[in-house]
Amino acid sequence: MSARARTPLASQAIIGEPEVVEDASHGSSDALVHSPAWVSLKAAVTALQPLQVKDGSIPDLVDHPAARSLVATIVADIARLAHHFPHDHDYLVALQADFENWAASGFGVPDFLASLVAFRPEQHRVDGARHLVVFPMYTQNGSTDRHVEAVLVEVLWPSFIAALEAGDYSNALFVPIRFLDFTAGYDTNSAVLFPESVATSSIPQYTWGAIFADREAARFRRVVREAASVTRLELPADAARLLDDQELTERTFVMWDLIHDRTHMRGDLPFDPFMIKQRMPYFLYSLEELRCDLTAFREAVTIERRLSAASSAAGEALGADDAVLLEHAKLVQYAVLFDRIFRFAITGSRVRNYDGLGGQLLFAWLHQRGVLHWTDTKLTIDWPDVADAVTALGDAIDELYWRSIDRPKTAHWLAAYELITSTLTPNPASVWAQGPSALPLDGPPRGLTDAVLDDEFPLSMFYEALDKKMHDTIASTAGITGRD
Repeated sequence: MSARARTPLASQAIIGEPEVVEDASHGSSDALVHSPAWVSLKAAVTALQPLQVKDGSIPDLVDHPAARSLVATIVADIARLAHHFPHDHDYLVALQADFENWAASGFGVPDFLASLVAFRPEQHRVDGARHLVVFPMYTQNGSTDRHVEAVLVEVLWPSFIAALEAGDYSNALFVPIRFLDFTAGYDTNSAVLFPESVATSSIPQYTWGAIFADREAARFRRVVREAASVTRLELPADAARLLDDQELTERTFVMWDLIHDRTHMRGDLPFDPFMIKQRMPYFLYSLEELRCDLTAFREAVTIERRLSAASSAAGEALGADDAVLLEHAKLVQYAVLFDRIFRFAITGSRVRNYDGLGGQLLFAWLHQRGVLHWTDTKLTIDWPDVADAVTALGDAIDELYWRSIDRPKTAHWLAAYELITSTLTPNPASVWAQGPSALPLDGPPRGLTDAVLDDEFPLSMFYEALDKKMHDTIASTAGITGRD
């Protein structure tokens, strides 16, 4: 990027009417969302998207005049909004330059490497801090097109989370956020903002990953409320609080996500649990995601028991910070359990649905160990036994990983399948279910992956019935935010 391209944009980003800059720094989120600059920017991005093809480029020369006009509006609006985000100054300057360079180069496949590298939200984890995010990108569980999207977000960083992250649960890349407003790519099920989704000419070192805790919390509350009604499950009083308090649930999900996210690269791992850029059976991804969730559950149990014991030993109430942590440690356990067995299990298609499989596995594990009961069309849970039973499943996955360090890849895959099928019944048409002798073990691993059915582990009769009753509720959570 040339200095000539950067200079005028840098000036636009920092020069404005002083009284406007001062007022904006104390403005409300609602005022920002309804500001003329944001409304204009959102409209320009929305109008630009239909001109782009899947890779983000605009190949039709007939569309270039309109695209240049829209990009000019986007650049001008970013400059008008920049004073709201002084902590993002360098990024917003680079962002305007990337847009101008894209237009000047003829709207080929966009390259926003410079602005992506300059965007460092993990360096400003302050509760209530806001960011303007405008990139050509796809959105996980949303649009697969790498089109320009615009999102206004606010950071969630309560003091007890800051203390956790500064202590035993360090995660320098984790940025929990909530929506303020967004364009169409996020009017979906997507609840993450990841730098790898942005269109760039090369792959930089990724330094952050953001998760929308408000969307996670809002859809949890809606789905679990309906599922508890459908199954006639009587929720414990503290679990019921989650359904009535959006902010409490958001904070609970932040704690869950903090521990989950850091777990992906911690533990006795078979080198890289995701085997980046390699194909493998989808049930391996299921076990990895479930391992991270169950680690968050287990750590929450450890924290709860430690603080409860400390309070009992001292014979007095905990301090304010520890009391908040104890409260959320218990709530994380409810969140993991209910989100997994109610929402994950029946959300999405039956095509290699690894999150769905994890929910099915957790439900069946608890049912077969006499902790969860479906009797007389009523769901009941033996709450004193839940923590140890859930922890036991986490321990079983950890044991699988520990043993797999010394196993060949295919042996690890077979052992993982055996772990799952010790609890879940596979598809009767499955080749995998016939055992190793039926599998192409003498060929490349791809043959084993191709032999896995799209729905290798179909829904049980319980989940088939629950899915029919819950379908509309789950579908209604697309695009949901904490304000809905």
